[in-house]
Amino acid sequence: MLYALYKLTSINLFQYITVRAGIAFFLAFIFTVYLMPKFIKWAKARNANQPIYALAPQTHQQKGKTPTMGGIVFLCAATLAVLLCARMNNIFVISSLTCILLFGLIGMKDDLSKILGKSNTAGLTPRAKLIFQILASSVVAWILYQNVDLDTTFFIPFYKYPLFDMHLLALGFWVLVMISSSNAVNLTDGLDGLATVPSILSILSLAVFVYVGGNAFLSSYLLLPKVGGSGEVVIVATAVMGSLVGFLWFNCYPAEVFMGDSGSLSVGAFIGYMAIISKNEILLILIGFVFVLETVSVILQVGSYKTRKKRIFLMAPIHHHFEVKGWPENKIIVRFWIIALMSNLLALTALKIR
Repeated sequence: MLYALYKLTSINLFQYITVRAGIAFFLAFIFTVYLMPKFIKWAKARNANQPIYALAPQTHQQKGKTPTMGGIVFLCAATLAVLLCARMNNIFVISSLTCILLFGLIGMKDDLSKILGKSNTAGLTPRAKLIFQILASSVVAWILYQNVDLDTTFFIPFYKYPLFDMHLLALGFWVLVMISSSNAVNLTDGLDGLATVPSILSILSLAVFVYVGGNAFLSSYLLLPKVGGSGEVVIVATAVMGSLVGFLWFNCYPAEVFMGDSGSLSVGAFIGYMAIISKNEILLILIGFVFVLETVSVILQVGSYKTRKKRIFLMAPIHHHFEVKGWPENKIIVRFWIIALMSNLLALTALKIR
């Protein structure tokens, strides 16, 4: 809408991505802050609460009456902000919204199953969830492969030349990136605000890379892969960031609402999507280091128990390990936020060190 106003009125201000991105951020924040209390009231009236896993630390049992599925609200707020601020004829914007919508629907189905079944184990089976994620990410990957100016070369951080061309194998790689990122954020979403701030920081870092990659001058100057037209996704990124900041207002300790799988799966997939279009799939390991840490802790715990019948951690994911050790929840959260901040600052040095 704002870009259409530029076309109709020649108000040059609205042609700039940075201006529309800033407006999208604040609109998404305002929409979320306005709608979330109404959703919390509605969810409490209908007992749409987060079922707590029976084996979770005892401190989590008191959270059983906290509403979940807050992700629906902030995703709708972000989408509305994008519709108002972005160029909707841009295929990168369309594919990013497709990614957010499809993974959001998977998460919503999982959340509703848990709520109606009154159990944390009543949601989608791991197999069913994976199948849906493969289908959703395949749709997004195919859109990128067929319709946008995005090459299939493989880059590594801090090196300016592509290593090789993946050709059609890029589709499988992109699917893997989106699914891995989606599930990693989902695993991290176990404490109040734990996944929210690292998600904001990851999206912010990737938005910088996307903006530079979409700008011919900056990408050439910084020796980054140029992806024409991708800069418009910065508006989607700032909209999601703004809605997440608004969500954090209610999700910070002690949380009044949880994002649920509808939020975590979608945000994680979008982070993976941004890494793909900015050619930073491997750098995502550093950008989302907290998510990687949580995921690896689960893999190590399960692997160790199956092969040696011994546990490495007191409980996995690793944030539960520190809970069992007696760390206060807010201390774990803030320390993980600090780790996320430091890893993203380090990742941003890849802009210049190449």
